[in-house]
Amino acid sequence: MKRIFDIAIVVLFLPFWLPILLIISFLVKIKLGYPIFFRQTRPGLQGKLFEMVKLRTMTDERDALGNLCADEIRLTPFGKFLRSTSLDELPELWNVLKGDMSLVGPRPLLVEYLPLYTDEQVRRHEVKPGVTGWAQINGRNAISWEEKFKRDVWYVENQSVRLDIKILLLTVKKVLIRDGINTEGHVTIEPFKGIH
Repeated sequence: MKRIFDIAIVVLFLPFWLPILLIISFLVKIKLGYPIFFRQTRPGLQGKLFEMVKLRTMTDERDALGNLCADEIRLTPFGKFLRSTSLDELPELWNVLKGDMSLVGPRPLLVEYLPLYTDEQVRRHEVKPGVTGWAQINGRNAISWEEKFKRDVWYVENQSVRLDIKILLLTVKKVLIRDGINTEGHVTIEPFKGIH
């Protein structure tokens, strides 16, 4: 039922999100150059790896030694706008159509975090990762990793189409007011180092 719901919503709203994606992709090409899309391997259902696709938000600016500069330097005002409005997430709808992701579920995190999870935290992989989720509408990047994982596991235990609809509606509200985008002192989310 959840899979049918995902496909139905993505296809139903195709006339709305596809033109926006095409326009934003063109702007990314002009402002940031190629590649337009940011691709990264992430763990999905049961930890199975897949390639997640997002719109690029950072430059490839490097220091004198050829190392990538810090996120604060590479994240342009245009990139910040894409992130604050979640427009950079639009290509993930392709991941939903492919079946790698769901519209709602725990956000897919970095592969390098997998060995750091506790037995409870790893339960987030009992469902497909989502474009949005329970943690995103309850603090997003402004809450601690521990709280985020608690919300992810809560979703795993309470998932339903009705809950998904509620999360999607609240996500629209959160995006419009741009709430909980960054953690304090970071332009993106602070790296997860395990719970000690």
